[in-house]
Amino acid sequence: MAQEKALIAMSGGVDSSVAAYLTMQEGFACIGATMRLYEAEDHGPESACCSLEQVEDARSVAYRLGLPFYVFNFKDDFRCHVMEAFIRDYENGLTPNPCVECNRYLKFDRLLRRAKELECQYVVTGHYARIEKDSQTNRYLLKKAVDENKDQTYFLYCLTQAQLAHIRFPLGELTKAAAREIAELQGFVTARKKDSQDICFVPDGDYLSFMERYTGKTYPAGDFLDESGKVVGQHKGAVAYTLGQRKGLGLAMGEPVYVCGKDMAANTVTVGPNESLMHSTLLANNWYWHPFETLTEPLHVTAKARSRMTEQPATVYPMENGFAKVVFDQPQRAITPGQAVVLYDGDTVVGGGTIREVL
Repeated sequence: MAQEKALIAMSGGVDSSVAAYLTMQEGFACIGATMRLYEAEDHGPESACCSLEQVEDARSVAYRLGLPFYVFNFKDDFRCHVMEAFIRDYENGLTPNPCVECNRYLKFDRLLRRAKELECQYVVTGHYARIEKDSQTNRYLLKKAVDENKDQTYFLYCLTQAQLAHIRFPLGELTKAAAREIAELQGFVTARKKDSQDICFVPDGDYLSFMERYTGKTYPAGDFLDESGKVVGQHKGAVAYTLGQRKGLGLAMGEPVYVCGKDMAANTVTVGPNESLMHSTLLANNWYWHPFETLTEPLHVTAKARSRMTEQPATVYPMENGFAKVVFDQPQRAITPGQAVVLYDGDTVVGGGTIREVL
């Protein structure tokens, strides 16, 4: 039987380095690849994702393992599907999730297609998640990592059955500490590198400056309103604020206030007390389902409406036109249109979609 081949997505970090090593240990013929998604040198520090330093670190690990190594230029796809979508969402009053879109369009679409061209059966990444096949339904299930502190299933819910059949996550059974130990033992240059935390193309976290640089626009200042519609101050552009935000408002109102709403057409930002951010019900579309093809009846689940949220009990109800309604048992803070809502049954991802409206 011919040796199976795997294309390893190597970011220049510790996790993908260890994923490459473990896949080789399993007996696969491996090829290393780094995606150039944008010119990091134009946007941030050399240590940022996609920088030349990251590419060279990935190349170093591939060389140490004796792997062929490629750099794929996916800048046009990344600009179209991730960066420009990010700006468009902010301009429409949404809060986008670029890591989900990068997984959807780049890591598990463009890279999978490139893998097939190289006659590789699998794409392997350093994500902390697991894939299992349900022998009864013959469907692939996306499951949480053993190390729940590192679990990345929230960002991976958008994988299709066809994609899950050709993806491997070797770190799903490991803790982060164990992955670093393997990297140290193998002498990888990436062994002690810090994890990247920020959006790769906005490493300083200043979304407004990035958008103004990228578009050449200046987003106009406007009015902060209280919940009665009274002007209480001036903001620096409605695109610069997200629901639930407290820092950086520059308002002295005698009590803490938070961003509770935005009207992009009027260029106003409404602020109010924390309790105004509490809601139980959301509508979402663009759903991906894993244990079944589509939702046909109400289902009790646990749900996350943002990546760092603790799962909360909820019920999901099917609706028409590809929508579903998620009703939390208890009100949740700052449910935000544009973000993903991901549903779980224990350690299994039931599905996920894009939040469109909060009721």
